[in-house]
Amino acid sequence: MDEASVLENAIMYLKYLQERVEILEEQARKPVVHVKKSQLVVDDVGSLSSEQQSIPSIEARVCNKHVLFRIHCEKRKGVLVKILGEIEELNLDVVNTSVVPFGSSSLDITIIAEKEKDFSLEVKEIVQNLYAVFQPAA
Repeated sequence: MDEASVLENAIMYLKYLQERVEILEEQARKPVVHVKKSQLVVDDVGSLSSEQQSIPSIEARVCNKHVLFRIHCEKRKGVLVKILGEIEELNLDVVNTSVVPFGSSSLDITIIAEKEKDFSLEVKEIVQNLYAVFQPAA
């Protein structure tokens, strides 16, 4: 390889890296919805305590045709099945799922899903629909 071809390859690679940086910066600017809730509870004797009421932390990010979910919730039987079912009802195909116990009573769930052709929801709507999974049945 002569110096001219090495220099040409280096210039092409730099252009590729610049395009990649632009794409990643654009993706970083996309909206993220992060929802957390906690409540103050008054017990029978009147003392206040701060307590999580089984209300999860849900984060969703959209990047091109993929959606990344991060959910931190109370460990309950069937919660993952309900979450995955709701995601599929939203016209998303689950690509990957990771569930890690966090302490003795919580789960840290990461899900990557791919948008189907007829998907049309905003990030905020996705999070609201997932929140419904954690609401007590009426």
